[in-house]
Amino acid sequence: MRDADIRTLTIIPPAGPLHGKVTPPGSKSITNRALLVAALAKGTSRLSGALKSDDTLYMAQALRQMGVGVEEPDATSFVVTGSGRLAAPAEPLFLGNAGTATRFLTAAAALVDGRVVVDGDQHMRKRPIAPLVEALRTLGVAVEAPSGCPPVTVTGEGGFAGGRVEVDAGLSSQYVSALLMAASCARGPVDVALTGLGTDGVIGARGYVDLTLATMRAFGAQVTQPDATSWRIAPTGYVATDYLIEPDASAATYLWAAEVLTGGAIDLGVPASAFTQPDARAHALISAFPNLPAEIDGAQMQDAIPTLAVLAAFNRTPVRFTGIANLRVKECDRVAALAQGLSRIRPGLGAEEGDDLLVAADPALAGQVLPARIDTFADHRIAMSFALAGLRIGGITIEDPACVGKTYPDYWRALGSLGVRFEGEVP
Repeated sequence: MRDADIRTLTIIPPAGPLHGKVTPPGSKSITNRALLVAALAKGTSRLSGALKSDDTLYMAQALRQMGVGVEEPDATSFVVTGSGRLAAPAEPLFLGNAGTATRFLTAAAALVDGRVVVDGDQHMRKRPIAPLVEALRTLGVAVEAPSGCPPVTVTGEGGFAGGRVEVDAGLSSQYVSALLMAASCARGPVDVALTGLGTDGVIGARGYVDLTLATMRAFGAQVTQPDATSWRIAPTGYVATDYLIEPDASAATYLWAAEVLTGGAIDLGVPASAFTQPDARAHALISAFPNLPAEIDGAQMQDAIPTLAVLAAFNRTPVRFTGIANLRVKECDRVAALAQGLSRIRPGLGAEEGDDLLVAADPALAGQVLPARIDTFADHRIAMSFALAGLRIGGITIEDPACVGKTYPDYWRALGSLGVRFEGEVP
């Protein structure tokens, strides 16, 4: 594709602090968990406060293909009616680049009586899924993923027996969450145990597993934890319920950062302390700006790292980001994308060192005009985080701004409501 064919949006730095009220969208992570668990329940569940974005709409459509009733009475609600079973879809499930939907439905497909193909776009076909495939095989599920990435073909027999399954959580906590949610519908108790842990024995993004467990329990699942790295799930299935989804903490990080970068005051309608998602812990770091610590461990707030990395460019002292190797297998290689984008603003501003990211902070960047065209690699978080640089630096141009539709379709309009202006067509 020629550069002239790529849509762009240039941020015009606001003349003063940003003030106003912005309500973040519902949590993507919780919405997709709740959609699947509600679909596996018998009866009708109403999910309110939900996110409507590419990722969640792919999930909703896939569930419809599997015989689940999914209605959308308004902009923030899903009404899900399930029979307690999933049917074999007539066509492959296409899930774009939605990692949660792809991993979760791969495990849930084991509950189907028939063949299910789980597929995605060119980006999803590069994202690993082999650890989940191997774990499902140990439970007796017939599953194939020749490339180690989607497409995945699952030939189910209406469920699977209980037993013990070990899963390598080194690449993604989503493998763990996928198994946990499906396990509640197994024919017997399932013990899920982790492998591939770091030297500290802690799973990266552990907070997302906690989100999964909280959602499961809200729909009637019975889960016990014999030790720090294993869970026993009783074969209870799920009970339909009404469920309120909290705002998205990852989306909130952009607004918290915009506030401190411009010296403004942005009311999100909910205090940071009310979030249960792991990315909310980034609020304490953002509040410390421009005195971010010299080293930030991103293992437990991975989706907040792009926000923090761009913020770090304006910090008083350099910042090293560690524990972020998993960012290399997200929607793009985010470590590389962040280093490249920062260095387009100023050579050497961002650098990779192994799997660490080094940001050579310089408060004097603020107020300068440093024309830079940011390749987002079709990654919503790269687009949204580098827009923050454009609040203080003139000439920041975002390629493919529409990619924010993956999780925050109204992002540009939210910034616009605070007084930010743009050159180019807002998607």
